[in-house]
Formats: sequence, C-alpha cells, structure tokens
Amino acid sequence: MNNLTKADLPVPAPRSSRPEILAEEIIERLTYRIGKDAKVAKPHDWLTATILVVRDRVIDKWMESTRRVYETGAKRVYYLSLEFLIGRLMRDAISNLGLMEEISDALSSLGVDIRVIAGLEPDAALGNGGLGRLAACFMESMATVDVPAYGYGIRYVHGLFRQQMADGWQVELPETWLAHGNPWEFERQESSYEIGFGGGVETVGGHDDQPRYVWKPAERVIATAFDTPVVGWRAKRVNTLRLWSAQPIDPILLDAFNAGDHIGALRESNKAESLTRVLYPADATPAGQELRLRQEFFFSSASLQDILRRHLQQYDDLTNLADKVAIQLNDTHPAVSVAEMMRLLVDVHGLVFDKAWDITRETFGYTNHTLLPEALESWPVPLFERLLPRHMQIVYAINAKILVEARKARNFNDTEIRSISLIDENGDRRVRMGNLAFVGSHSINGVSALHTDLMKVTVFADLHKLYPDRINNKTNGITPRRWLMQCNPGLTGLVREAIGDAFLDDAEQLKPLDQFARDSAFQEKFAAVKRANKVQLSNLVASRMGIKLDPSAMFDIQIKRIHEYKRQLLNIIETVALYDQIRSHPELDWQPRVKLFAGKAAPSYHNAKLIIKLINDVARVINNDPSVRGLLKVVFVPNYNVSLAEVMVPAADLSEQISTAGMEASGTGNMKFGLNGALTIGTLDGANVEMRDNVGEDNIIIFGLKADEVASLRSDGHDPRAVIERSRELAQALSAIASGVFSPDDRNRYAGLIEGIYSHDWFMVAADFDAYASAQREVDILWANPSEWYAKTINNTARMGWFSSDRTIRQYAKEIWRAG
Repeated sequence: MNNLTKADLPVPAPRSSRPEILAEEIIERLTYRIGKDAKVAKPHDWLTATILVVRDRVIDKWMESTRRVYETGAKRVYYLSLEFLIGRLMRDAISNLGLMEEISDALSSLGVDIRVIAGLEPDAALGNGGLGRLAACFMESMATVDVPAYGYGIRYVHGLFRQQMADGWQVELPETWLAHGNPWEFERQESSYEIGFGGGVETVGGHDDQPRYVWKPAERVIATAFDTPVVGWRAKRVNTLRLWSAQPIDPILLDAFNAGDHIGALRESNKAESLTRVLYPADATPAGQELRLRQEFFFSSASLQDILRRHLQQYDDLTNLADKVAIQLNDTHPAVSVAEMMRLLVDVHGLVFDKAWDITRETFGYTNHTLLPEALESWPVPLFERLLPRHMQIVYAINAKILVEARKARNFNDTEIRSISLIDENGDRRVRMGNLAFVGSHSINGVSALHTDLMKVTVFADLHKLYPDRINNKTNGITPRRWLMQCNPGLTGLVREAIGDAFLDDAEQLKPLDQFARDSAFQEKFAAVKRANKVQLSNLVASRMGIKLDPSAMFDIQIKRIHEYKRQLLNIIETVALYDQIRSHPELDWQPRVKLFAGKAAPSYHNAKLIIKLINDVARVINNDPSVRGLLKVVFVPNYNVSLAEVMVPAADLSEQISTAGMEASGTGNMKFGLNGALTIGTLDGANVEMRDNVGEDNIIIFGLKADEVASLRSDGHDPRAVIERSRELAQALSAIASGVFSPDDRNRYAGLIEGIYSHDWFMVAADFDAYASAQREVDILWANPSEWYAKTINNTARMGWFSSDRTIRQYAKEIWRAG
C-alpha cells in the first residue's frame, strides 16, 4: 500500500439501486452495525439501518465532490452561521439521490413502512427560525447548483429548547436530539483547534523592528469538528456542514478530585461544554452575555483556523486567499470573524496590517437580516476587552483607519463619524458588530428589495454614504425539494401530471401551470390534494392535543417566531373581534375558519410569552363556546420545528404574513406557503413586495400601512387611543382582553399588554386593525367562491418559482462570491 499514490487508490464500484439489493444491505447493516436480528428489530433500528445504507451512497458522492475541488482548484465558499435549521435528513438525502421509490420498496419487502420510521428521526436542534432555515436551504442549493461549499456552525447538544404548554404558558425543556447519537455525522479528530479567551497581549520587537503582538490567553478550549454531508438535487454535488463541539484541554483536575472536590474537579469540562450546549442562552445577565460572545468567537475562530489551514495545505500562500476563498457572514453573530481573521493574518502568519486588511475585506461578505438597531449585536467594551484583548486592539486599529478615511477623504462631520464608528459612545461604550461586519466586507447584502433599500437610509445610512458600492440585494429563497417535492408529494404528482417534469430541475418551469388555474377539473384535483393535507394536519392536532378540526373549514395559519413585530397579537385580537361578531350576528353567512398558530418565544421575552398565553386563553374560551357552532376554532400547536412546518405548510389555505411594514427583512414562510397553494394576507413588508410583483396583485391580499407611512406616523406622532375609539370592533376586543374575559383566573393578566397598544402602539396593531379586519372579510368572500379561490391559489403555485433558493445562490455565486 505504501507504494501506491493517491491517484492509484481503488475507487468503489457504483452501488446498485435495485430494491432487492437495498433490502439486503439494510439487513446487513441491521445485523453487523446495530447488532439486531430482523425478527426483533424495533422501528428505530430500521431507521438507523436505512440511514446507514443511504449514507454509504452519499459518501461516494461526497468524496467524489471533494476530489473534484482539489483537482480543479475551484473557489470554495464558506458560510458562517450560528444556526442551521436542517430538520430531518433521511428523506432529503433519499429524494435528492433519486432513490425514494427504491428505498420504499426495499423497506416494504421487509415489512417496514418508510413513513413510520422517517417520523422517528429527530429534528436537529440547530436553529430557531428563518435565519437557520435559510442557511439550511442555502446549503442544499449550493450543492444543487454545484458551488463547492462548507457550512460552519456549532454542534449544539440541546440547541433551542423543546416547547411545551403548561396551562397555556410556554415551558422550555431541553431538546435531546443527540441523546441516541447522530448517524449522519462524522467526528474529525484531526480537525481540532485551540480557542483562547482572556489573558493579555505581549509586544515583541525593538525600536527598529515592526512590533509584533502575541496574545497569551488565560483560558483555552479545544474545538473539534463534526461533519455532516449535504446532498444536492440529483446528487450533483455533496457539500459539508461542519459543526464545532467544545472540549476541555484537561477534562478533569485530578488533584482537586483526589482532594475531595469532585464537582470542582470538573469545572474545566463544564465550562467548555457550556459553549456548545444551548443555542441563544438568555443574555439578560452579564454571564449570559459573556457566554454568547464566547460562543460566537469559539465557532468563528475554529472556522477561520480551519479555512486557512485548508488553503495553505493546497496553495502555501495567503496572498491569493480572496481568489480562492469566499466567506459569507450570516448576520452579525460571526462578525467577530473580521477581527479574528486580522489577528491570524497579522499575528500568526506575519502579514503587514494594510495587506491583511485588503485580504480580509475582499474575502468576507456580510448578509444583514434586520433593520432593528437593537438586533444589530453590540458588546460592552469592558467585556470584549477582557475576553478578547488582542481583538479589542484590532478593532480600535480598524476603527482609526476607517474614521481617518471618512474625515479626510469624505469630509464626514462629527455626527456621521459617530454613526460609522465601531465603538458606540452613546451611554456605556459598546463594540458595534454590525458596523464591524460592514467595514470588513466587500459586499453587504439585504434579503429583499425593500429591506435593502431601507438599509441604505436607516441602520447603515452613513456607512452607505462612505462606501456607496457595497450594499446590494439578494432576495431570499427556499429549496423546492424540501418545500414542495418532499413535504407535498400529492401536489408534486399533480403538477407533474399537468405540465411534466421540467420544474423538478428548475422551479421557474412551474409557470405553465398558470394555464390550469381556471380549469375546473384541475381545480377539483388541486382541492382534493389540499384537503388530504388538511386531513393529515387535523390528525396530527387530534393526536397531540385532542382537538378535532374540520378539514372543510378554511385553515388560516401563522407559524413563525413569536415577536411583537410579527404581530401574532394583531391576529388574535382580530380573532376576538370575529368571535364577537359571530355571536352577535348568527344570521350572517360566516365562513368556517380554523386559526392555527405555532412558534417559540425567547425565554426572556415577556410579552412574546404573554401573547402565547393569550392565544391559548382565547382558544379555550372560543373552542368551548357552543354559540360559535363550530364556525371558529383556535389552536396553538406547541414545539414548532421543521417537521411540524412540513405538515402545516401544505395544509394552509391562508398564509398570515402580517408584520409591521419595514420590520421584516424578508420572510421565507411566505414563500413556502405560496408555493404550496396558499393565499397570502399580508402587509407590503419584506419579500411580500416581490411576491405581489410575481404572483400579481389579484392573487394576494395586501392591507395596512406601508413602510414609509409607518415611519412617518411614528415621527409625526401617532395617537393610538383616538384610533381605537373610532373603531368599535377593536375597542370592544381590547376591552374584553384587558378586563379579563379570557383570563378569569387573573383579570389583570393582559392589562399591561393592551395598555401598550393604547399608549404607544409601536408595532401599529391599532393603526392597522381596521384594514386587517376588512381584508379578512374580503378573504371570507373569496373563500365562499371556490372557483375563484382555487384559481388564485393555483396562480400562486405557478408563479413562485422565482423564489427558489437556487436562484438566490446563483446570484450570490456570480455577484458576491465569484465562485461556481
């Protein structure tokens, strides 16, 4: 073997996809890898055996993809994200390999139902909402469109919490997705890096030499890589999701243990493991803030060390880094990477500061996901300096370079200087991570046309003035493999029957479906698919919650992170108003409606948790009131995750996208619902604007204030009390909620929440209520005309192809990364 070159090594023969061969392999894995006889195997044993068979085929493609990159010297993309909401992986891999029918047949021959075992695979608890799901869609699309890529993140042991309800209140429990191992991942012990914290900085060099700075951390942990393959459509490429796990350098302090301090002896292990235990630890305390910063630096430093090691292994020269490497920062969480890259280039690899800065800036791109100033992370300078002393020096050096340039070259005044500074001087001094990401990147992109335009005049107005060519738009997208083909096989089959298979490879080829929008026979089949999906969701709700739903009713769904700007509160207040009207006017022709909510509130976000409780309190009253006659039901489905979304999205008739205009960067739930044949009711916010342009004004229900109108109302003075007094339905609904009609056990539970609407109405709940209620009655009229309803929803499916993440990634690759 020692005489063989790598080129001489044997390549595995192609594996058979015949069901009988697959069945034999499943039995072999069950026997020799799991140690079970087929006669006594449990469903989870069959699941693991099937994953191992599928995984072998993925590995063949994975290694082939890796070899190709090294042979061609292609540019690599590295996507740094604190979240990757990948969901279950088995169906994704099987589908993208083109083996769904064969694997199903193989399992069926063994007496196993693929649907049963697929439902046992745990959702990877690696994300929270849109940010993480976007990262997952992007990883799949990068593999699909043949962009060599690594995703870098944290291997959370528990990730985001598992949500349960206790008397209508959210309860956070640990998510134990890794309790029984993860057959998709591979530990890479050779890819381990030391990560430092604290300590001090020493200066090396005399008067005649360029001084060198050496960081001497007081603490160190080990970051070890765990790799998961990400399969593109038709397995054209398999890329890598590399997640970092933290381990102590000394797992146990034996002296302390032997001295009887058995708990203290494990403090280094506990400190290291806390880094990768939970996603978004509560940051209301100084300890919580420190843990978050530690997490962000931990995964950023490990990722950059890995990137530079891989580059030097192939090229032995860092001056061409930007030609061969593109690093994308997914929001501000990995923004400390800019300072860490500078430290590695200058302190470790000996580049001069200005050359390192040019390389850094040309290598990084930054995706902004928010217009909320408070969501653009910042850290107290004392915390940052104590934890990362060398990086604080680098931040100050970068800041000096930028501010001098702004003052001398652009004649910035003091106000503009304060705005672009990396250090916020308002109150306690803080390091602005959004500004650091901006100045350290050659490209800063928004995620919808409206969001990008607003970035230029709000959060980054002065930085845009300094660097007018950097901000660009890349409207988000979703992968149609997960969000149509896999989650909605009924609709996929119907579309294939109508227009052929071209859309499977190019989602924009859904457009020919338009010609069937008013075809009554096709509408009937479309409605049958929708009803079957609603029956599936109804069965899930019945089994989990004991609530019976009528699939013939309109399923009106709002699923997303619980936040005041997303306005679940507006939705439930309008529901209360509708409840009052149904009881007051039983003679009217009300359309049966089921209001479904799902989403998690941050543990420390009091008002968001209170809104969840309100939804459940309203549901309890309405669902048990016989006078409603089954015309209205309200359900909050707990523990929202990807797998739940895969059931809820195809079942939706109406998609609620009702955020306060100017506050939602893009949204991707809106795209998933539209692709699956739901009608959108929404504000002109985020990607709703482009959805309207693509599906047509007649095929979307738009209401409410526009972004500029919201800004004007806030600046000119908004009087919500006067607005409420002019709206009888709103006033009555707010009074009922505030007075305890829905909370008889605590009459004052919602008084403060409602008072916030009366006193400032920052999220324009009162301002938009009448327009929203009117739009909902327009929805009722449409629902009463099935031919008109299905024509519009078929148009939505036909015209949503532009929102494929394949299109988005091609734009990133061409216009930002110059890769692929």
